[in-house]
Amino acid sequence: MTKQYRSRVMASIHETAEGLHAAGTIDKLTMRKFDEACLTPVEPLTPADIRALREREGASQAVFARYLNVTTGLVSQWERGEKHPQGSSLKLLSLVGRHGLEMVA
Repeated sequence: MTKQYRSRVMASIHETAEGLHAAGTIDKLTMRKFDEACLTPVEPLTPADIRALREREGASQAVFARYLNVTTGLVSQWERGEKHPQGSSLKLLSLVGRHGLEMVA
């Protein structure tokens, strides 16, 4: 999956920083700071946000779960607030929110 940047300028800056890191002129800590500044942040989603996102895409919980490669029960738990998406699931939901369900198909 490709990285999502705040803008094309930030993508260019980050690419330059990665090259400098590979050459050994930027340390790992500095590279982390560039990551935080350049990459699109992933915001936590409320249960209502997740349900609205699924409904906006016109998908049942089962279909939505298949696209995200999770169980239907997990989508249901997210929508009830019993569990909260984290890590790659949260990133996928963020991408679906920005670009639609086709983005992860």
